[in-house]
Amino acid sequence: MAVKKKSSGGGGANWMDTYGDMVTLLLCFFVLLYSMSTISQDKWKAIVQSFNPSAVLDATETSGFDGPIADGPDNLGTGELVLGPEEMTPEDVEQALETLFQSLQSYAEESQMEDVIQVTKGDGYVFVSFADAVFFDGDSPVLRRDGKEILDVVIGALDPATPAIDELRVMGHTAQASATEPNRVSTDRKLASDRATNVLIYIQENCGIDPARLLSVGFGQWRPVDSNADGEHRAHNRRVELLITGKDLENQLGDALEQYTSIRTGEASLVGPDGEAAADTGSLNNADAAMEAVTQPGESQP
Repeated sequence: MAVKKKSSGGGGANWMDTYGDMVTLLLCFFVLLYSMSTISQDKWKAIVQSFNPSAVLDATETSGFDGPIADGPDNLGTGELVLGPEEMTPEDVEQALETLFQSLQSYAEESQMEDVIQVTKGDGYVFVSFADAVFFDGDSPVLRRDGKEILDVVIGALDPATPAIDELRVMGHTAQASATEPNRVSTDRKLASDRATNVLIYIQENCGIDPARLLSVGFGQWRPVDSNADGEHRAHNRRVELLITGKDLENQLGDALEQYTSIRTGEASLVGPDGEAAADTGSLNNADAAMEAVTQPGESQP
């Protein structure tokens, strides 16, 4: 008689049910964590750009990304992320500055104001000098109406160049009232600073340039372009100037805001291995270098 084999009972695969339940619970747990999390703008940019290095993320348009975005200094708040256009090239920056220069130069010529508005252009900058009387009455920091009208034209020329602008510096200057004796320091400095600040305030309130790229400086009487021997020469020293520098896209620290952030956090390579200034620090003073170029000895900017 044949011997019947014992049945194993068929329960050898029961462990898979327990394992499947555990994986399902873990998945639910991670989904719950994700739903409660926030996404940093910087981290999201890093992820996207790791796949596409040329991608530029723009917070002003939508891309169909529905993940939660937290409010705060490192996030976009209510905005959404999108892949923007290709990055600006050095040629684009130069063309934007050239267009800005041509617009302001044409305005000065067409309005026959070359004697009160002078525009020059150099390597990476546009420099504009206004006669003081155009913007202010004597010893007053209050902007005149005709000064605002001129600034409206300047702002109209600045707006298209905004993406290329690294920094816009407003500089206020006074004249030495006496040919032999300096002005009173408190009065001189305050008047120059107040005038520069009021011009900057008007530009900031009416122009689309990032306010972090705007600054004002009051030099007082200490950067004259003419003598103070008589009233005609002193008039040249009373002036307001705009120094507009373009972004240096070929330099690691060619952006004024990145320069500030790097220096503030100690990440800027200010000194090279040989103890000398690092090569990439040449752009740490883009505006200073441009200002030095327009105030070389022997050159006059009335």
